[in-house]
Amino acid sequence: MLDRLAGFVVRKRLAVLVVGLLLAVVGGVASTTLFDKLTAGGFDDPTSESSRAITALDKRFGQGLPNLTLLVTSKGRVDDPSVTAAGTELTRKLGKEPGVANVSSYWTTGKAPQLRGESGHKALIMGTITGDDTSSQKRVAELADRYEGSRDGLEVKVGGYTKFQRELLEQGQKDATTGESVAIPITLVALVFIFGSAVAAALPLAVALVAMMLTMGLTWILASVTTVGSLAASVVTLLGLGLAIDYSLLMVSRYREELRSGLAPPEAIRATLTSAGRTVTFSALTVAVSSLAMAWFPLQAVRSMGYAGALTALLSGASSLIVLPALLALLGDRIEKGRVFRRRRGAGSEAAARSVESGFWHRLATTVMRRPVPIVTIVTAFLLLLGAPFLGINLGMPDERVMPASSSARQVADTVRAEFDSSEQNALQVVAPEGGSDRAAVGAYAKQLSQLPHVAAVRTATGAYAEGRQAAPPDERYARFASGDAVYFSVVPETAGADDADRLVGEIRSQKAPFEALVGGAAATNHDAAAALEKWLPYALGTVLLTMLVLLFLVTGSVMLPFLALVLSALSLTATFGALVWVFQDGHLAGLFGDFTPTGNIAATIPVMLFGLAFGLAMDYQVFLLSRMREEYELTGSPTAAVAQGLERTGRIVTAAAVAISVVFLAFTVSGISLVKAYGVGLPLAVLMDATLIRGAVLPAAMRLGGRATWWAPAVLRRLHSRYGLREEPSAPAPRHDGDRALTG
Repeated sequence: MLDRLAGFVVRKRLAVLVVGLLLAVVGGVASTTLFDKLTAGGFDDPTSESSRAITALDKRFGQGLPNLTLLVTSKGRVDDPSVTAAGTELTRKLGKEPGVANVSSYWTTGKAPQLRGESGHKALIMGTITGDDTSSQKRVAELADRYEGSRDGLEVKVGGYTKFQRELLEQGQKDATTGESVAIPITLVALVFIFGSAVAAALPLAVALVAMMLTMGLTWILASVTTVGSLAASVVTLLGLGLAIDYSLLMVSRYREELRSGLAPPEAIRATLTSAGRTVTFSALTVAVSSLAMAWFPLQAVRSMGYAGALTALLSGASSLIVLPALLALLGDRIEKGRVFRRRRGAGSEAAARSVESGFWHRLATTVMRRPVPIVTIVTAFLLLLGAPFLGINLGMPDERVMPASSSARQVADTVRAEFDSSEQNALQVVAPEGGSDRAAVGAYAKQLSQLPHVAAVRTATGAYAEGRQAAPPDERYARFASGDAVYFSVVPETAGADDADRLVGEIRSQKAPFEALVGGAAATNHDAAAALEKWLPYALGTVLLTMLVLLFLVTGSVMLPFLALVLSALSLTATFGALVWVFQDGHLAGLFGDFTPTGNIAATIPVMLFGLAFGLAMDYQVFLLSRMREEYELTGSPTAAVAQGLERTGRIVTAAAVAISVVFLAFTVSGISLVKAYGVGLPLAVLMDATLIRGAVLPAAMRLGGRATWWAPAVLRRLHSRYGLREEPSAPAPRHDGDRALTG
């Protein structure tokens, strides 16, 4: 198939380039409005009890969770008559805004102490912006323009969860542009050093831009028919640049190698597609499968990033297999134009330039294979040591602290956390859709909940309760808790701590209720989201591992190598996860990656997404290496020569690809969102670990220990691989020889 594709692309190169350019332009135009279609939400499980509670609260009571907070600061005290009058009027005005409900404030709730700051100069106005995520985020932007700033002697700052979502979306758009502007020029310089030619260096970037614009266009279409999270755009930018550059590096290097062996440009393109093209195809499938495994998780933010990762991988591979060969056919041997560094004498023939056995990577592999046991032991112990902090991971869900200090939502949340009793704002909503008609049962259940260790108060239609006793009788203040035969309870935790609120969710759900009781609220949403990730993680892992085993067998024809590759990829990820905990949870070296706030936990979505993306990338380089080793093994029949020569032929270009993609990822540490910073640190670390310690030391040593058994497969599987395997077709066969002599001495 790739052979026919090569013939088609060479014959129709101009048509291919024109169509590719037009599609890229259309995708680029669509991407200008992409962020208007994205949402910053999706960190909840829509099938969970907490989501059902929120739905019931909306349908039966016309209420939603508070998602709008106005922090009001006055020069005088908030109890002064003039401040009270201005605050009351501001509350009344906000309450009349279309799409805003349940507005209350310190001045309209009998001067509730939890809505007054410790200094006496700050107070809160709370409300709910109705509608879905997209409409509420647009509405909060309009409200911020109208209310933020000086109002009747009061300084107003807008915050709340919806404001946080809006700013997360805006910051993500800004970071994508900034990351690209940093990554592209640095990567171009690196590619010039790698290729020594300005023309050759420009090709990977051209393909990367085409792949990114195509993916942005398809993401725009996807966002038009379903909910897509805002972080999906960061995935497209990160992987689009990285993978397209990776694949183009491999293809261009193989094309130049074929030209130097004496092939004409059309034959060199055919040889490149039927060899390196197969590896690119497999690699794109590997990353796509790893990303699509995220579809198991019900959290829309995770699913969106998985879909974006799969689209990006497939389109990056397709661009490298179609657009890049068309560019090569157009350039021919002019790919060497614009040389910055003079090519070494005799470089036109690899055999004449130097023997494969004298190269650095060949010598490294030979040295490692002479002492495989101590090298495997030392490197494995080192990687496990780097991964040790992961044992202390504390998972949570992202909040306003992932934003930069300039964020309005972040500033409001920090002030509330520091100066207000925020336990009231963290109240849980327990909804009984059919239990409101029996008021005696309602009162008894409220008393029962108020006796729980971490509960400060319970409010419902029958009054307020504390420590198992009724603290206030029912009056007009509590009428809103009942609607027909439905009733809900506001359970106020004793403290504002996230751990106490999470523990309280479990305690309430363990209580026997006289009717169906659904526990909702921010803490319940986070609790259910973390539980969903834990529940579906084995399914995602199983999908990735099973698919990788099948695909790796197709490329290697071995039973042992797929398992070995999976183990080594997992080993390389240990250091990545350990570094994430050490940096982003514990706060070490925070200033090195741009200032951010360590929260004492890691957003539960980060390890999940990093596994999907980093595992695919780690497998990526092993595919490059193992496919070339398979080619050498079929030529030489020697397992040791296959390792040494395969590493020598791929070592330089895989290292260059790892450096290039790491530069792209590291550029995104300039992001103002700590979630994106985590990907900008974790992904290059996984790539570099795999491209250096794993590929250069552990893999050759492990394959030396396995010997010929490394390539063994039973007869039935050998026949299966012979028929369906993903083989490379070398253009110039080498004589069969015994490479084991390299290990003597």
